[in-house]
Parts: sequence; structure tokens; C-alpha cells
Amino acid sequence: MNRGTLALLALAAAGAIAAGGYWMGQRSNAGATAPHGAAATAASATAPRKLLYYRNPMGLPDTSATPKTDPMGMAYVPVYEGQDDGGNAPTNRVTLNTDKVQKLGVRTEAAGVKALDKVVRAVGRIEPDERRTYTIAPKFEGYVERLHVNATGQAIGKGQALFEVYSPDLVTAQREYVIAQQGVQSLEAGGSDAQSGMKQLAAAGLQRLKNWDISDEQLRLLEHGGAPRRTLTFRSPVSGIVTEKKAVQGMRFMPGDMLYQITDLSTVWVLADVFEQDIGAVRLHAKATVTLDAYPGRAFDGDISYIYPTLKAETRTATVRVELSNAGQLLKPGMFARVELAVPAASRAVTIPLSAVIDSGTRRMVLVQIKAGQFEPREVRLGMRSDTYVEVLDGVREGELVVVAANFLIDAESNLKAAVSGFGHAGQ
Repeated sequence: MNRGTLALLALAAAGAIAAGGYWMGQRSNAGATAPHGAAATAASATAPRKLLYYRNPMGLPDTSATPKTDPMGMAYVPVYEGQDDGGNAPTNRVTLNTDKVQKLGVRTEAAGVKALDKVVRAVGRIEPDERRTYTIAPKFEGYVERLHVNATGQAIGKGQALFEVYSPDLVTAQREYVIAQQGVQSLEAGGSDAQSGMKQLAAAGLQRLKNWDISDEQLRLLEHGGAPRRTLTFRSPVSGIVTEKKAVQGMRFMPGDMLYQITDLSTVWVLADVFEQDIGAVRLHAKATVTLDAYPGRAFDGDISYIYPTLKAETRTATVRVELSNAGQLLKPGMFARVELAVPAASRAVTIPLSAVIDSGTRRMVLVQIKAGQFEPREVRLGMRSDTYVEVLDGVREGELVVVAANFLIDAESNLKAAVSGFGHAGQ
């Protein structure tokens, strides 16, 4: 090697030795200071936080001092000191900024005290008034000689002739009564005992004819010496409609056979089927409004006259009877009817809109606005309902603001935050 090369090698060796010494010195210095920094970091990582309680993972107002799970199997979320605005605000509240409240379209309404009138709606059918239905059934054996009314559905008036009958028993009874009447007259100058016996016989004959529904007009004719008639005319006891006719000219009938059925339709019934949950609110003599498809835009007013004591197991409904006047014969038996039953409020109560209630099936909740952008879910106990409002028995006080629009969105966001928080703690 020449002299220049040896000089370069010596210079390089000296630089390497110097660099190694510097590196060893830095390492020893780092080793001396590292324990202090690591200890500080470890101390800060292992410093225990103060556990306050465990809260419901779904944001419900339910806390626990010990770990547990909800009915769905989700673990309760631990809450530490300094968490959730320093631990001053309840953890079940939902906080939204003003922009998000406006974007969601959140609207609130104050709970107020009012009389809650309710309308129970039901469906029903027109039926004839059972108390205005009459059956024509002779009480003796005979034959139909002539029909004066021979069509079902025919309108008739009170006292109108229906049919004429011939009966050997009836002719015999008339003859016996006429003979007894003649005997009474012939014994007027005779002894009192004979006359008394003949009068009793005549009275018995007259009563027998009355029991057979012989008209007073025909009886008067017999009393004044009229001859027994071969046929007897049956007349309608009421004005109405022939709803059933079994009489045929020339037919033979037996005692008790129904020949005509006449129904007075000046008043009809509406039998409405009311659901089981509404029957407790229905009261006797309350007003009812009936509408029918046959007369759109027209309503018929009536009163609740009877609430049937039994419930239909198949439909879980009870029958309510409404009486309607039917002077114009517009209401026909068998028509389908829609019924609205008025239920007056018993007293004034705290009410909220129905739209404010979040019903999960097992519990009912509302969101109460504590302040701008902060909402608190509360479980409520509800009472009577109307079409738009519901009575609050417990959970909300008068004047408190409840969310009536976008409450489902707030509830969904609250549940999402609670679920994410629960998963985070589970991961830790």
C-alpha cells in the first residue's frame, strides 16, 4: 500500500470508533431515563376510574349498582366519573344539536288537562223490533176458506181482513152460545135458579168464543140474535208488513199453527258489535249515530236501549242495541250499518296526543323535552283514548313538553347510540 491509502484507512477507523462511542453513550442515557417515562405511562394507563353505576344499554331510565343484562341479553353499560357531561346529566337523556332537531322535524306539544270525549265505532245490522212482531195462529182446528192478504211483504193496516176460516168446532160453539142466550130470555119469567144456571151457560159459551179470538163485532151480532156464521174473518191486530205467510187457500190448519207473521217497522233496532276493549265505556241511553251505504251523506240518530250481557267468543264482541225511528220505512231489516256511540268524559284529565306515544307492545313511552335539544324517555301509564288524544295516568305532568313528531327517529338514534356504547364496553 502507498502512504496515501494507509492514511485514509486510519482516518476511517477513527471515525467508526468515535461514532460507536457516541452511540453507546446515548443508549446508556436513554436506559437511564426510560424507566421514568414508562412508569409514568403505565401509571396513567392503570389508574382506576371511579365507577358510578351501570345503565340500561337501550337508554331506558333503569340503572344498577352491579353488572347485569336486560331481557334481550345485552349487558348494562358501566358509567364512570366524568362521563356524560361530567356525570351531571342523567345518562338516559338524548342530546341533539339544533341543526339535527330541525332536520328531523321534531315538534312538541304541552300536556294539558281537558275532558276527553270518546267515540266508539262499530258495525251492525238493521233488525225488526221483536216487541212489534205479531203471529196469527188460530186456537182451533179448521180450513182456510178465503185469503184477503196473499203476498209476503204486503203492507196492511190495523183491523184489515187477512183471511176467512171454516171450523166445525167454531160453528158448534156459536150455536151453543145462541141457544144459551135464547134460554136466558125464555126464563126471564121463570125461577131464579133456572135463570141463573142458563146465564152461567151463556157466559161460558161467550168466554169460549173470546178465547178463540172471535172479534167483538161478531160477538155483538150473536148477542142480538144473529145466526151462527159458517166462516170467521181474522183481522190484523196492528199496522205493518207481512213478513211471513204460510196460509194457502183451502189448507187445513191445526190449533197453534202459524199462518201469518206481521211486523210493525215504524221502529227498528240496530244490533251493533262492539269490541271487548270498548264495551266498558258504553253507557245505556247514550246517543248513537247510524250511517248506511244505501243513503250516503245521511245520518240517523238513536239511543242505546240495551247492552247484551254475553260476549261472542269468536269475535270478542258484545252486542249493543240502538233503537231508531223508521217513519218513512227507509230502514229495512238486513241492511249493513255503521254505528258511532258517543262516550262522554267522566272527568277532566291530563292528556297528550296519541302521536306522542311509542308503543313497543310491552311498554308505552314518550319523549319529554327537558330543554332545547335534550329529551328524556319516560314510561307512561295510559287511560281512556279519543281519536287524537289519550289520558296519562302516570309519567307526564301537566305543562311538560312531549315530542309529537319525529319521536321514533329520536328513539331510534337513542337505541343506536346505546347499542354502540354497549358493544364498545363489551369489547373493552
